[in-house]
Amino acid sequence: MKKIDKERLLLGIAAPLLAVLGAFVITALVLLATGKEPFSAFGIMFDYGIKSDSQVYILNKATTYYLAGLAVAIGFKMNLFNIGVDGQYRLAAFFAAALGGALTLPGPLQIIMIMLAAMAVGAMWAGIAGLLKVTRGVSEVVTTIMLNFIATSIIVYLLKEGRLGHLDPAGTQVSTTEIPESAHFFDIETAGGTLWGFIVIAALAGVVYWFGLGRTRFGFDLRAVGSSETAAQASGVDVKRMVVTSMVLSGAMAGLIGMPILLNDSFSYGNDFPEGVGFTGISVALLGRNHPVGIALGAILWGFLERTSNRLEFEGYDRELVGIMQGSIVLCVVISYEVVRRYGLKRQQQKVGAELAAQARANTDKQEASA
Repeated sequence: MKKIDKERLLLGIAAPLLAVLGAFVITALVLLATGKEPFSAFGIMFDYGIKSDSQVYILNKATTYYLAGLAVAIGFKMNLFNIGVDGQYRLAAFFAAALGGALTLPGPLQIIMIMLAAMAVGAMWAGIAGLLKVTRGVSEVVTTIMLNFIATSIIVYLLKEGRLGHLDPAGTQVSTTEIPESAHFFDIETAGGTLWGFIVIAALAGVVYWFGLGRTRFGFDLRAVGSSETAAQASGVDVKRMVVTSMVLSGAMAGLIGMPILLNDSFSYGNDFPEGVGFTGISVALLGRNHPVGIALGAILWGFLERTSNRLEFEGYDRELVGIMQGSIVLCVVISYEVVRRYGLKRQQQKVGAELAAQARANTDKQEASA
């Protein structure tokens, strides 16, 4: 078995912990500046966040955020910034919802078809950015931002009465045809409420991500291209193919983001379908350092902050405090990772220097003994 590098493990844990701690310190200073006691606010957040109904809410939210984090992390592994996850996920959810409302298949088969359709749409939409990058040299950041706007426009155009949308009896909500009950994903009833069964699929997606990128030749090639395209190409890796493949995989994972909401909650795509989840995935992936366990913890933290923001507002605190905390976490993540990276590099240099010095002394002693 591979020996665990304890120092490297500690450094990996230190960066996100420093980021979260720094965010809490910044938020505390903001509270003090506004004349409010910070520990009281943090106590309210903790007490409300550990309630059983809050735990269910947090896990349901974390399911979508986790999938979003995985989608972003696949691109990060290739040194690609797929900022279009939000558009990919919404477009995929929309067409999957429209397909699910039109199909009349046995329940399990219909669920599989809906999920495959969502992954196919997400993969296709992200693949456009990959193709433009390798064929025309267009930055994936620019391309995916533009594709986000195009995806929104397509949804707005098609989600209208007489096209793929239907107006509800109250005349306030436009949505696709509701997916039949037989194609609803299973729920897990708990003391705190209904936990979405899609959390199981999210966990399996994390295992596939870990194994595929960390334990296969394909994953090694993908990470090699992300580290150095020149070195990877010299070793025989088709860099252009890997770029397109990684964007397609990132888009396919993005296609799953909307499935917990679609198959466990709303059962249709309406004009109130959540937006911005893809951008949250960027923060979650950064906080989790692109590791499936770290991303899971980051997703839970984001769900916790969103849940407790409502309670803070009820207790007379400004709801924007949570936004400040989330923004501070992202800022502190960048700073703490750079600090930890430099410290780790310094420690590595010291170790190499110590090993070379020890080897030199051993050679000198050996020469003196032979003389």
